Amino acid sequence: MSSPFVSSGWFDSVASLISADAGEATADALIDAVGSVVEHEGTCLLAFHSFAPPEVLHHTLEPDAATHYLDRYLAGPYLLDPLYQLALRAEKPGVCRYRDETPDRFHSSEYYRQYCERTHLRDEIDYLVDVADATTLALVVARRERPFRKVDIDRLRQIRPVVHAAMRALWERWPGRQQSADERRSVHRRLTECFENFGDGLLTQRERETTQLLLRGFSTKAIARRLDIAPGTVMVHKRNLFAKLRITSQYELFSRFIDTLADETD
Repeated sequence: MSSPFVSSGWFDSVASLISADAGEATADALIDAVGSVVEHEGTCLLAFHSFAPPEVLHHTLEPDAATHYLDRYLAGPYLLDPLYQLALRAEKPGVCRYRDETPDRFHSSEYYRQYCERTHLRDEIDYLVDVADATTLALVVARRERPFRKVDIDRLRQIRPVVHAAMRALWERWPGRQQSADERRSVHRRLTECFENFGDGLLTQRERETTQLLLRGFSTKAIARRLDIAPGTVMVHKRNLFAKLRITSQYELFSRFIDTLADETD
């Protein structure tokens, strides 16, 4: 199998990256460069902030799909996204496979069903690079038809220095960056408080912590480890919080949370 790094496509895409003089042009050239190395079926470039909702800087979704998935995601459910959680960590990988960084029951979570499964993605590789004290860029490279092979992942890891350099460059050149907008900060603060206080007045502190981890896709055993309590105690908390919220399923818990987020953004 010939190496993509000796092909004219790779060299042409790197040349375009070097000559790009604006954020959008750099993003387009970056996606072309990645595509010259590994076939993919969609990309999304996001800026994750610790103080504001994410910004979608560039994507290759069709307009209807972007409205359906990205707009809903930015309205608050991003708080449950493992990639968002990973981006906010001080220590994080420069490139990773999404499924390797998710909670143990993530694929059974309602967040997964509503925001991952419906996009029909089979696999996803993510690049992460810090571009400011409280901002991390993430480039999502996805496949719908088949998972990435080991050779694909190795190639994507090989080009990490080029991808990271391009991501930093496009952030510096990006027009109209909104990371300091007071309104965005206010929205994020309200959404974060909504998540942290979900069930306040009905649930105990431990029940709220259990609720947060359930929403993010953690199993009973994983919740027990994180909270340093017995699995049986987690089951008691889960039974109690379901009774207090008058729900009977994870779906109802997720729906109640989404409704609460919607009230905050109306």
